[in-house]
Amino acid sequence: MKRRDFILTSLIASGAISLSKFPYHLYAGTEKKYAWDRVKMGNTGVEVSRMAMGTGTNGGGKNSNQTRQLGIKGLSDLLHAAYDEGVTFWDSADGYGSHPHLKEALKSVPREKVVIMTKTGARTADDMKADLERYKQEIGTDYIDIILLHAITNPNWRNDLKGPMEVLSEAKEKGTVRMLGISCHSLSALQAASEEPWVELDLARWNPGGAHMDADVSVVKKVLTQMKANGKYIMGMKVLGQGDLMDKKDECLQFQLGTEFIDCFTIGIESFEQFKDLTTRIPEASVRA
Repeated sequence: MKRRDFILTSLIASGAISLSKFPYHLYAGTEKKYAWDRVKMGNTGVEVSRMAMGTGTNGGGKNSNQTRQLGIKGLSDLLHAAYDEGVTFWDSADGYGSHPHLKEALKSVPREKVVIMTKTGARTADDMKADLERYKQEIGTDYIDIILLHAITNPNWRNDLKGPMEVLSEAKEKGTVRMLGISCHSLSALQAASEEPWVELDLARWNPGGAHMDADVSVVKKVLTQMKANGKYIMGMKVLGQGDLMDKKDECLQFQLGTEFIDCFTIGIESFEQFKDLTTRIPEASVRA
């Protein structure tokens, strides 16, 4: 183990990562990273921007901060503005109610130029089939790049959700879905995802403060390290701890960018000003020592 990795592991294990005395040098890269960097997801053919435009801040019940505050045109314009800046990864969900907003944005953005991710709460094969057809209509697309089983807490989800998983696998074979995955909201579900061959992408809660995560940072790190070793792609979420760590943006971004098993990440962005702030901070955070 390299000295840097040993120190990082020791700090996390001891709970000694302090946001007030963040060890920038341990997370500093040698080259700057950018929100619009291209990240290839193996042989799936999916290529995403390093940062995704999250549309689900405080999302649930078919709405979110973005859909409530910006409306269809406002969120569509924000997605288009990000596209113009090179951030071409759109993170949506049925539960956020953001599909119509993506459809509006696709009126002025070429479909093949963006990656669309959504999430399903389907728990049966029939529900999953219905969701797939509805999602395509709501978004206005013939295919969906990435679909995740959403907010899974059940440790036995691999058995209980075989129906939806089989439907999604068939859709991938037909080309109407390009990549499959899961978002976990419990440690036991996350542990199961790390071992499940069906999972190609895991949306994992990861931030240096351990805010709204599935377990302590040290515990989650072990699971995600094994997940990466098992050949899966990992996308970070709760980057700013669901807003709890907004005053530590630089530290949270550097933690995300400097974690080797994180391939990309999503942040719920509510304005172009916030977008510009984050995209300006990211390059400096990636190399700050």
